[in-house]
Amino acid sequence: MTTEPLTVVVADANLRPLRAEFEAALPAGTVVSWPDPRDAEAVEAAVAPADVLVAGQCTARTAALATRLRLVHTAGAGTDKVDLTALPPGTQVANTFHHEDSIAEYAVSAAILLRRGFLRQHDALRRAVWDSPAHDLDSPWMDSLSAATVGFVGFGHIGNRCWQRFRAFGASGVAVTRRGEVDAAAEGLTWAATTDELGALLDISDVVVVSAPLAPETTGLIGERELSRMRPSSVLVNVGRGPVVDEDALYKALSTHSIGAAALDVWYQYPASGHTGAPSKHPFETLDNVLMTPHSSGLTRQTFIRRAADITANIGRLAAGEPLHNVVAVAR
Repeated sequence: MTTEPLTVVVADANLRPLRAEFEAALPAGTVVSWPDPRDAEAVEAAVAPADVLVAGQCTARTAALATRLRLVHTAGAGTDKVDLTALPPGTQVANTFHHEDSIAEYAVSAAILLRRGFLRQHDALRRAVWDSPAHDLDSPWMDSLSAATVGFVGFGHIGNRCWQRFRAFGASGVAVTRRGEVDAAAEGLTWAATTDELGALLDISDVVVVSAPLAPETTGLIGERELSRMRPSSVLVNVGRGPVVDEDALYKALSTHSIGAAALDVWYQYPASGHTGAPSKHPFETLDNVLMTPHSSGLTRQTFIRRAADITANIGRLAAGEPLHNVVAVAR
């Protein structure tokens, strides 16, 4: 059991709005600092005497300075930016989730928005045009989610939670994963298979939700050939990683309307610093069938309230000498 109060460094900007709640949940006597995550020198100086680092990344340089470090905790699922090889031996790396509900909310709302033509109607009514079959006989009738088949490319935390929401609207579902481990009957899906059946899924899906993680085998998983199998009315929702869907092929499919629409929350380029920068080499912003969001589908206050609770609970366990939850690696 720890005999001295822990020293904790929080270098994650997403937790700053919850600073009071975060600190109140820590063991009594815990020493906490909140360096600006953008200031590498400030983070390094704070981490040098720290027991715990809460951050989305820990570089080799930072890890080398943190000789007392016992825990690196990310405020999210990803730990790929933590240099495990440079951490002091025995340092535990833990993560947390809780973004599934917010991302599922995004996926369903985006699918409805695009599938029902609300973006088109919004733009039309701003021009005083009533784009509705009740007012214009040439305006198309749209289908509700109860008539949709939703195809899931990836069925982990996010895909499963998205399916629960779509299912509540009466949709049918199918899924493909790399290992094909999904029990379709148990999940209420029509069928589930490996990604060998991706083409079959794209053939029948009215909405395609991509939540597969980025890996060598999933990079470009959905390319020109795959997109050509989607229906001209189908909606693609990408909440996984941008490059799972080939950038060039996606822009071509949307700009030629060979697929109906897309909601894109994950991208091909991100700002190196600050909050400005084009998300792609292609001008997706010029297309009228794209909903563009800045990787914000999981960013709600509720997501980070739950993540903060996980992190502070783990720090409490560390202080008490108890096993931690959600440990994904231990430095050797």
